Amino acid sequence: MKRFRLYIDESGDHTYRDLNNPARRYLGLTGAMVETEVYRTRLHPDLEGLKQRHFPHDPDHPLVLHRNDILNKRGAFSSLGDPAKEAAFNKDFLGFLTAQDYRLITVVIDKNAHEEQYGAAAWHPYHFCLVVLLERYCGYLSLVKARGDVMVESRGGTEDMELKRAYQEVWASGTLHRAAGFFQQALTSKEIKLAKKQANIAGLQIADLLAHPIKQEILISDGVAGVT
Repeated sequence: MKRFRLYIDESGDHTYRDLNNPARRYLGLTGAMVETEVYRTRLHPDLEGLKQRHFPHDPDHPLVLHRNDILNKRGAFSSLGDPAKEAAFNKDFLGFLTAQDYRLITVVIDKNAHEEQYGAAAWHPYHFCLVVLLERYCGYLSLVKARGDVMVESRGGTEDMELKRAYQEVWASGTLHRAAGFFQQALTSKEIKLAKKQANIAGLQIADLLAHPIKQEILISDGVAGVT
């Protein structure tokens, strides 16, 4: 039986503050789903090779791709200030994404609409998106007769504990649309895995780089005003 892992990262703010600001009103969660053997033999080593070609570094001190650092050409990515090097990296990274075997799931929530509809009963935006992602992920695993687990970028002590509880609740009780058995049959663990950005997890780096542009594409395609 094949095993998969879903790597999740967010784009946007996960609070209910300043919802009139389009930059804060929408939260997107993107999951990159990869079969573990493909990840081990292709995706991870190919990404490491790409990083060494464009940003040579000591393997004992891994380089972590981070969207904000790349966009702002900070630190190890300062070489991207050269337009030719930036173009070469962008071309190679897009080629890497095209060549790899993975699937993406993205959920975007309009926090303003959600709060207006549910009031005090409104879900935590991040947890709401996580539940929807898990329903889709487990649906795919069931379809292909596989099992898998989930890894999320750690966001800090209290938030991590709340996220663990949200995941465990889905495992133990299911959701409005799916019974607990649906998740327990597909998922290999009742615990969600958490990892720091510095841990150099290839799947989390891909989710980090793609979460924002995918969210923006969805909002633009839906005609949301103020999105650039």
